Amino acid sequence: MATYVMSDIHGEYEKFVEILEMIQLTQSDTLYVLGDIIDRGPNPIKVLTKLMSMPNAICIVGNHELMALKCLRFLMQEITESSINEMDDHLVDLLLWQSNGSSNTIDEFRKLDLESRQDAVEFIKDFLVYEEITVADKNYLLVHAGLGNYSPDKTIEEYSLDELVWMRADYDTEYFKDVYVVSGHTPTQIIEGNPKPGFIYRHNNHIAIDCGACFPGGRLAAICLETGEEYYSSSNDMRGTVN
Repeated sequence: MATYVMSDIHGEYEKFVEILEMIQLTQSDTLYVLGDIIDRGPNPIKVLTKLMSMPNAICIVGNHELMALKCLRFLMQEITESSINEMDDHLVDLLLWQSNGSSNTIDEFRKLDLESRQDAVEFIKDFLVYEEITVADKNYLLVHAGLGNYSPDKTIEEYSLDELVWMRADYDTEYFKDVYVVSGHTPTQIIEGNPKPGFIYRHNNHIAIDCGACFPGGRLAAICLETGEEYYSSSNDMRGTVN
C-alpha cells in the first residue's frame, strides 16, 4: 500500500501513462492528483477519462477545473433565446479560460457524446478542495496552489476557494511546524532560489510538485509519501512558455 501524489498534468496523457508505468500503481495504492488535469496539453479529456476509470485516484480541484466548470455547463446548453441572452454574463469567464489554454479541452470535449460530456462535468464537480492525510506518521495537506493570504491564525476552513486554487504558495514561509504542504500550480522552474528548477522542490515544509509538464523542458512528476521517492516523466518538447 503506497500513497502517490502528482499535479498539473495539463493534458499530457503520454507523460501521465509514463508515470503510471513507473510507479506500478496497484489497487491497494492511492494516487492523489492536485488539480490542473486539463487545458494546455494535447489530450486533456483523455487524461480526465483515464482518471474517471481509476477508483483509487482522488482528484483535488485546480484553477483550470474551476474555469472549465463555469464554461462547460454553459456551452452544453441548448441554443435558445434565453441562453443567448445569458452570453454576456459568461463572456468574461470564456475569455479567461481561453487565455489559459482551453482550446484542446474544448476540442476533445466536443467529440464526446452528450452522456459522456455530462459524466465528465459531474466528475469534475466532485473534486475535493483539499485533503489532509497522515502517512507514515507524517501529516500532509494536499492542495492545488497553496494558502493565499496566509495567516497562522487562520484554519484551513477559513481560506477561500481562490486562496487555495489561484494564489501561489509562499515557499519562504513555513505554514505549519508539523504539516507538510504538498502543492502544484507553480512550476518549480519559476520558484526563486530553487537550486534544481524543473524538479520537485522541498523547503520550509513545502513540497512543490508541478514540474511544468506542458512547458519547454518540463516534465510530469510524482512523489511517494511513504518513501519520499520522486518519479519523473521524459522531458517535454519546446512547446509554450512557463508562466
